[in-house]
Amino acid sequence: MNISEYITPISVNGLRGRLLYMPNKNAKQDILLLYGHHSSLERMAGIAEDFHQYGSVTMPDWPGFGGMDSFYKIGMKPTLENMADYLATMIKLRYKGKKVTIVAMSYAFVVVTRMLQKYPHLVKRVNILFSFVGFCHKDDFKFTKTRYQFYLNAARFFSYKLPAMFFRNVILHPSILRMAYSKTHNAKNKFTNLTPEQAKLAMDFEIVLWHCNDVRTYMYTTVAMLTLDNCQKQINLAVEHIAVDTDQYFNNTIVEQHMRVIFSDFTVHKAHLDNHAPSIIADKEAASGFVPKSIRKLLKGAML
Repeated sequence: MNISEYITPISVNGLRGRLLYMPNKNAKQDILLLYGHHSSLERMAGIAEDFHQYGSVTMPDWPGFGGMDSFYKIGMKPTLENMADYLATMIKLRYKGKKVTIVAMSYAFVVVTRMLQKYPHLVKRVNILFSFVGFCHKDDFKFTKTRYQFYLNAARFFSYKLPAMFFRNVILHPSILRMAYSKTHNAKNKFTNLTPEQAKLAMDFEIVLWHCNDVRTYMYTTVAMLTLDNCQKQINLAVEHIAVDTDQYFNNTIVEQHMRVIFSDFTVHKAHLDNHAPSIIADKEAASGFVPKSIRKLLKGAML
């Protein structure tokens, strides 16, 4: 499937970006698919295509991600509060008064949680809430103290304008990325079990991802994730959480503890993957492994 046929430009509060919309006239369900950190519409294409069989799929860009203008363009910062406001506006504009099934990936689940805490009237608008390897608190990360502090300090430094310019123009040069990125801790997990040809395609796409995401937004939101505490306000809504046993980022036991503090009910579903998320070059068939049978059953039930 050529997803470019389903992508249209959008403008929200003066920010220009893109939106993917895949209508399904045979299913009444509206699905809002939200990609996470370091992502784009193209990266989630396989998952969007898989979910399309259960309803009409809408997937918008985030400000500063996927090529969309950043909040910095309009004199604002990409705070969690501002991201939550953007998402609330998107739901209001796209769905009017209708109910929507929300599928939120990783960082996107953080924003959805904050949005529902900030706008509790939207809770009744949610048909089903799916967390795909989402999290709620900084303690959910299972990094060593040394690695955690390194990521936090580096993200803080590069979230400033001049360091971000250096990062964009020097560190993100394609030749440097090709030489160095595959040797990093995170990339080694991403490239596990890939053939040489797949690894090349993955590296090519990593370069695209790094260049379509605004550096300052990426770094600012990284700091937000590493200092996160969404456990201050409860939400009267059940969450269906997809976890990966081999997740290189999160401790699933602690994630569950925090989600039970926030949400009125919690159910865990296990996805059989080697990493936190499907390969960045995963097509519909490969991405389908991210959706357990128990989740498909819920989606089918909501189609009617």
